[in-house]
Amino acid sequence: MPSSITFYPRKRKVPTRVVRRALILTLTGVVISALFWLFAERTVFAAPALKLVALGDSLTAGYLLPADAAFPVVLEKTLRKDGFNVTVVNAGVSGNTAAEGLARLDWAIGDGADAVILEFGANDMLQGIDPAVTRHVLDTILARLQARHVKVLIAGMLASPSLGKDYGRAFDSIYPELAAKYHVPLYPFFLAGVATNKALELSDGMHPNREGVERIVAGVLPEVEALLRSLPNH
Repeated sequence: MPSSITFYPRKRKVPTRVVRRALILTLTGVVISALFWLFAERTVFAAPALKLVALGDSLTAGYLLPADAAFPVVLEKTLRKDGFNVTVVNAGVSGNTAAEGLARLDWAIGDGADAVILEFGANDMLQGIDPAVTRHVLDTILARLQARHVKVLIAGMLASPSLGKDYGRAFDSIYPELAAKYHVPLYPFFLAGVATNKALELSDGMHPNREGVERIVAGVLPEVEALLRSLPNH
C-alpha cells in the first residue's frame, strides 16, 4: 500500500530590493513626521514677544536693588510663568519727574511697543510741584501714546498727608480723572501694601526692597495681564 506523502509549499524569499524599499518608506515617514512636529513647535515659539515698556522713575528703575529684583524684571518673570510671551523693558530713571519722563518719551518707548505701564508723579509730589502741572504733563504723555496706538496702564500715586488736604485732593485726583478721559485702566496706588510697611521698604522709607517689589508685582499683575490680553496680537 503506497504511503501518503505530504507536500509543503516552498517558502518564497522576499527580494532584497523590496525589503529595502519598505524600510526606506518607513524611515521617510518617520522623518517627515518628526520634521512636521519640529516645524510646528518652532512656529509657536517663533511668534514675536509682546513689548511692554515700564516707563517711570526710581520705583520702576529698581533703586538700590540688584538688577534681577527691579520691578520690570520681576514682572516679566511672573508674566512668563503665567504663559505670556512678553518682554518688559525697564524705562525707569531714578529721580524723574513727569516732565522729565515726557522729555525722553519717544526714545524711551522706542519702536514696536505694544503697551506701556505709566508710573510717574512720586517725585513731583515730593518736590511740591503744582498738581496742575503734573496733570498737564501726564495728559500730554497719554495723548501722545494714544496717537501712536500704544495701550497704557496708569500706575497711580497718592500724595503724602504732610502736604496738606488741598494738595492731596488735587494731586490724588489726577490719575482717576486721566484714566477716565483716555479710557485706560488704572492701578490706583503703585505702592499699595508697601508704603509705610518697613518690612517691605529700604531704609529710606520710600523705596521698595526686593520683597516690596514682589508685593507690587502681585498687586498690579491682574491689571497687567488684562492689558496684555486686550492686545490684538496676544
